[in-house]
Amino acid sequence: MWKTFLYGIDQLFMAKTLIQQAREGRAPPELERVAKAEDVSVAKLRDRLARGQAVVLTNAKSPPRRLTGVGKGLHTKVNVNLGTSSEVVDLGAELKKVEVANRWGDTLMDLSVGGDLDAVRRAVLSKAEIPVGTVPIYQAFIEAFEKRGGGAYMTEDHLFEVVERQLKDGVSFMTIHAAVTRDLALKVLKSDRVIPVVSRGGDMVIGWMLYNESENPYLKNWDYLLELFAEYDATISIGDALRPGAIADAHDEFQIAELVEAARLAKRAIKAGVQVMLEGPGHVPLNEIVWSIKLEKKLTGGVPYYVLGPLPTDVAAPYDHIASAVGAALAAAAGADLLCYITPAEHLSLPTVKQVEEGVKAYRVAAHIGDIVKLGPKASGWDREVSVYRGRLDWANMINKLLDPEAAWAVYRQFGEPKVKGCTMCGKYCPMMWVKEQARKTS
Repeated sequence: MWKTFLYGIDQLFMAKTLIQQAREGRAPPELERVAKAEDVSVAKLRDRLARGQAVVLTNAKSPPRRLTGVGKGLHTKVNVNLGTSSEVVDLGAELKKVEVANRWGDTLMDLSVGGDLDAVRRAVLSKAEIPVGTVPIYQAFIEAFEKRGGGAYMTEDHLFEVVERQLKDGVSFMTIHAAVTRDLALKVLKSDRVIPVVSRGGDMVIGWMLYNESENPYLKNWDYLLELFAEYDATISIGDALRPGAIADAHDEFQIAELVEAARLAKRAIKAGVQVMLEGPGHVPLNEIVWSIKLEKKLTGGVPYYVLGPLPTDVAAPYDHIASAVGAALAAAAGADLLCYITPAEHLSLPTVKQVEEGVKAYRVAAHIGDIVKLGPKASGWDREVSVYRGRLDWANMINKLLDPEAAWAVYRQFGEPKVKGCTMCGKYCPMMWVKEQARKTS
């Protein structure tokens, strides 16, 4: 009796999550900040947050300097992946990538698997202004490999200790590969998929399940995981372990089965007051991208969708940042909420700082193209303003309003300052000068 009473007292005074506060009609400061930045009403954002259709990426005990809202009615966001590998450990380079992410991105993920993982993550968190995400299975698997001789020797307790360790450090969101079951893993490995598994974290979970002949530890302990994330009011990003790594594998029975399970888990998270996103493909033919996004929204009731690309061809490396930006723009227009960028190094190498910058800039363009469709004049007003200046040949105002003015000025002046009012492409035959001159003469 007394235990029940004390538990009730604990619950009464326990800090409530953003979803729980939104359901009570409250507007916490985090929600107000995001609403102001997005130019949406607090009431609309509160309603979408309460329904699980939007998230505010934060950590209640160690919030990021800049909050990021992801979901319905908000601008499409761009994520920057970075981190060390087992082959290249250069913390200085990774921190330079954080600087690029701070300038051009909305979120970043530390995917480090080389060096002192705690030290790398804490350095990234210290440098980052935007919300930081991780994939905790990486660290748990690697620590088990180093201490016990194999990642498959990882214990469930160790996995959840790593999750909590990273939450304590201030991580705002985590990829959790909870929706792939042991039965589904066995089936995919016996299938005729071109590439059975391409997700690194998903592969670790699947390998652990097969070796230990046990169910997915995330799935088995989902309620406990929800308690952990509720305590920190961080966001679960349900990973897609069976995302297609080739367009031939897109939307096969395995991808869809995992998506259905992810939708179920997402609904349980929202009911528990925990913010949640779903992660999506991957390699998808262009004609399947729109309905892929619509399917996720239908199954989940509008849970924010975080997609990798999608990449509509398998042959573009080292131009996957261009190819995938095509798919990303289409996905954003169809309703994808967070775009995980792809760099020119995708499928080939760990990216350099320059390649990270090339990738995130391509995705900034893709996100805006999608928002022109998704948000209408709220996004396209920027395009109209630039076009008005362009029509007037007002180079200073036009260039300074572009996505990357510094790069635009360099191109404009690459043959020196133009000697006429037009640029060095058309010169004195610029159509905007010629037509205006004829109109002036006939008026």
